[in-house]
Amino acid sequence: MTGPVMIRAEDMAGPDRLARVMDTLADVFADLSAGRTASPPRTIVPHGPRRERRELLAATAVWERRGVGSVKITTLTPDNAERGLPLIHGVVVLTDLETGRITALLDGAELTAVRTGAVAGLATRLCAPADAEDLAVIGAGVQARALVRAVSAVRPIRSVRVYSRTPDRTERFARWIRESAGLPERARVTVCDTAKEAVVDAAVICTTTSTGDSAPLVAADWVAPGAHVNVIGGTHEDAIEVAPELLASAFVLVEERAAAIEEAGEVRAALAAGLIGVDDLHELGDLVSGTSAAAGRTSVFRGVGLAIEDTAAAAALYEASRDGR
Repeated sequence: MTGPVMIRAEDMAGPDRLARVMDTLADVFADLSAGRTASPPRTIVPHGPRRERRELLAATAVWERRGVGSVKITTLTPDNAERGLPLIHGVVVLTDLETGRITALLDGAELTAVRTGAVAGLATRLCAPADAEDLAVIGAGVQARALVRAVSAVRPIRSVRVYSRTPDRTERFARWIRESAGLPERARVTVCDTAKEAVVDAAVICTTTSTGDSAPLVAADWVAPGAHVNVIGGTHEDAIEVAPELLASAFVLVEERAAAIEEAGEVRAALAAGLIGVDDLHELGDLVSGTSAAAGRTSVFRGVGLAIEDTAAAAALYEASRDGR
């Protein structure tokens, strides 16, 4: 009997595999919203000083309709940038539910990046204007790269404005976009001096930082009417990247209401301030199934990451590896 397939970071690359992950995630979100599957809460064990907020995380879920389950163990170490190390390390174990066999072992950090980008790409595909060309990215790490790939896969991006608090890292990120992101040859990539300069007038905005602060990085009045915003950063449940006031007038999209209420800083702050109610939170699965729609409004997707997303993404990548494409 052969052992599990080893799926490394380089095995997850490429537009075809990204599209496959995105389509599989759409399928699992439809099941999640319809009650055909579930995503159990993650186990999060914080450690170290509060200002650094390191975490050990374990997440497990099964997707019975597809006959797969997964367990992911990851670490989140915000001060790793000072060590020249990635923010996230981890491993994902994919299992076959019928036989109980372990079918694949996947690089957990890269899987997290791929599925995070793919979820935001799906939200962008469902909400952003079809002709959106201008992308703003706040943050310059691994997740920022994943979102550039995903958003440019679903919209005709021709201009990218980037900002982060670390100039050298931002320049490296901008160079990567120019050389490796697969944008059109004449696409413009601009390094901005402020977050506001990057965000104003952008059709799609992505925030991807490791902030632990409750002070927003993006003000509500910087966001153009009709823009789509993907918010996927922050290191704990009260961290905020985008001003909660934006949610009061926007179409607010989440993976799952219960998870967003527990883990999404902007959602928690907007609910506490009475800016929105629970019924204002629309689930991705409802948009996939057509029971809800953004209808041209300014839209905000606030992602927190769910265990079932890892299961679906791992299954898609395993199938692609097995099929040789």
